[in-house]
Amino acid sequence: MPTYDFLNTETGEVEERFMSLSQREQFLKDNPHMQQMIGATATVSGVSIVGKVPDGFKEVLAKVSENHKQSSVANRHGKKSIKESQTQRIVDKHLGKF
Repeated sequence: MPTYDFLNTETGEVEERFMSLSQREQFLKDNPHMQQMIGATATVSGVSIVGKVPDGFKEVLAKVSENHKQSSVANRHGKKSIKESQTQRIVDKHLGKF
């Protein structure tokens, strides 16, 4: 739920309220002396979890990579032997991925 700023036109005070869109509409109907103030919204462009994966979830990712060796999860989180790494490098080279 977003936070809205309202200007009380009778007192000139600004109030900040945390409510849903439907609650905001009802609030404005019930309080005609309150006027919503339009301001810049806070947006999040993206979230990165690189290096922030909990240990328990790392175990889950490792188990997934064991059962799905060709998946992108296995490429990022799986443990491969030297032989498996060299074999994958040769396959990628011949498929034109390298």
